[in-house]
Amino acid sequence: MKIAVVGGGSTYTPELIDGLAKRATELSLTEVSLYDINAPRLQTVGHFSQRMAHAIAPTLDVSLHSSLSDAVRDADFVVTQIRVGGQKARQRDEERGKKHGILGQETTGVGGFAKAMRTIPEILKIAAAIAQHAPRAHLINFTNPVAIVTQALLNHSNVPTIGLCNIPLGFRMDFAKLLGVSPESLEIDSVGLNHLSFIRGVRHCGQDILPRLIREASGEAGKPANLPDLEYPDGFIEALGMIPSGYLRYYFMRRETIAEQAAKEKTRAALVTEVEEELLEYYADPNHVDKPASLEKRGGAFYSHAAFEVIEAIAHDTGAVLTVNIQNGATVRDLPEDACIEVPCKVNKGGAHPLAQRPLEPEIRGMIQHVKAYEELTVRAAMTSSRRDAILALTSHPLMPSVAVAIEIVDEIGPVLGLR
Repeated sequence: MKIAVVGGGSTYTPELIDGLAKRATELSLTEVSLYDINAPRLQTVGHFSQRMAHAIAPTLDVSLHSSLSDAVRDADFVVTQIRVGGQKARQRDEERGKKHGILGQETTGVGGFAKAMRTIPEILKIAAAIAQHAPRAHLINFTNPVAIVTQALLNHSNVPTIGLCNIPLGFRMDFAKLLGVSPESLEIDSVGLNHLSFIRGVRHCGQDILPRLIREASGEAGKPANLPDLEYPDGFIEALGMIPSGYLRYYFMRRETIAEQAAKEKTRAALVTEVEEELLEYYADPNHVDKPASLEKRGGAFYSHAAFEVIEAIAHDTGAVLTVNIQNGATVRDLPEDACIEVPCKVNKGGAHPLAQRPLEPEIRGMIQHVKAYEELTVRAAMTSSRRDAILALTSHPLMPSVAVAIEIVDEIGPVLGLR
């Protein structure tokens, strides 16, 4: 098996290589090819990845490529993890959000919009290269904003695509730890979009334990303890009867989250840049062959595990049930058939097949539909490079406070994007 990684110069790559190398025998994996447009980064990260892989699985070949076609040629799987514009663009996005008093996070609000507009044209070029040089490959997209980027790939490419995020797996791992059971024994029923999903059931031994999980995990203030990013007012999670993705805090607690963002001395982009400098210095030392502990500060817990689960399910035709991003079809009747949704899917050699979902409850239906409409409009704007379409897309985002602000932002980023 050959796996190609587009964006191989990412500081995340060693996490992925570590996981794949440890499972190389299970996957019959012989080669991982790394491609990146940033040659110095590719050399630093790539050479460290080669040393690491050799220490774990001596027969695994990690190759470095400056040519996209060479990197993906004859691959069985292609993992995309690109960041168009790098951390500098992310920094500008977050600063723009603070300037306008709105969220600039890289998957939500103005930051997610700008990143999607930069990314979609490039990811579709990558998909075209995959279709030409690796016709049997499955594309696994980690590139943020996963929901919108995967939506573009599903609608404008013929390459079999699954969008992947580590958060659903992280929830499963956290629940298992909290309950003292194995992650494999839990079935998670969730519905929504990437970074906008709701867990509506957690089954163990055939019984739905979500109500008990919420009740027993509640702290003194009624907030679930030991669960990620669930800082809500007293009783809200219990009233909702579901567990929302941590990113939903941007919507449910907009005022508080904007205030927190404004109060921080450094943006997330600035902090990540500092971590990356530390990681790159570590990777550059030829004496290092082990994954650094500081990689945890970069984020992306269970990143390689999530990739392995999907690759194994397809390669070995296991039919494992995994929560991934895939085309809706008739799964969620409240959303368009061509919408990209994040739900549990049965994954086998034919790809990911969404499991049946009950209708969306009214308390979550409107928000999901609203954000999905924004995602559809953003894909359209990226495809047309139209200022008009960009304004309509950004104006439609639930976090946008004013049409005037949306127009101002579009005109700020328009020259870089080549909007007309």
